[in-house]
Amino acid sequence: MADIGNIVILTGAGVSAESGVRTFRDNGGLWEDHRIEDVATPEGFARDPALVHRFYDARRAALREVTPNAAHKALARLEREWPGQVLLVTQNVDDLHERAGSTNLIHMHGELKSAWCRACDARMKWDEDLGDHPACRACTMAGTLRPDIVWFGEMPYRMDEIYAALAACDRFVSIGTSGAVYPAAGFVRQAREMGAQTLEINMEPSEGSLWFHDARHGAAGELVPAWVDEILATEQRR
Repeated sequence: MADIGNIVILTGAGVSAESGVRTFRDNGGLWEDHRIEDVATPEGFARDPALVHRFYDARRAALREVTPNAAHKALARLEREWPGQVLLVTQNVDDLHERAGSTNLIHMHGELKSAWCRACDARMKWDEDLGDHPACRACTMAGTLRPDIVWFGEMPYRMDEIYAALAACDRFVSIGTSGAVYPAAGFVRQAREMGAQTLEINMEPSEGSLWFHDARHGAAGELVPAWVDEILATEQRR
């Protein structure tokens, strides 16, 4: 564990699942009983914006019924107490990391509680429904807002920052992600090739497990707090 300064942590659906947030898609390729092509693509939005708004309005409302779990809280604690930098990169669009206390955070796939104006390109915090065509707070035009979510076929956010952090990190940790969706699935390989130690925490081996130096399989709510306790205790003994 020596000489581990900066840490980059990637989190996926497996972290929030323990809070009751349903994972992105099930074995049938559906997201909460909807075809991915209908609710998570620009083409689906162009074809039926009312359906897409209803879908995301419901997901946004559902966030009020869930709370951060032990894994979210442990990662926030790590950020507070680790002497180096901890960057949290999440594929999740919920706000559970923030509510647990994490602040150095990148939502690479966007956020449910954010809206994007297609007219003026402004992005803004948004807690309410979008399906009733509210006006943009920046340009005041109505009917121009869409969920600020990265859909299939769109570029994830802040990739330059993420790649720079991966190149500079000493440890890369992937938590609760399948390792099947790129570009996130390639992060472990880049970090390892730059000399970082790599750890996977997941319910089962991911598709990229061979790239990790170490793997711990089980519930994130149990394994993440234990790992955080371990590395903080090791740092205190140095």
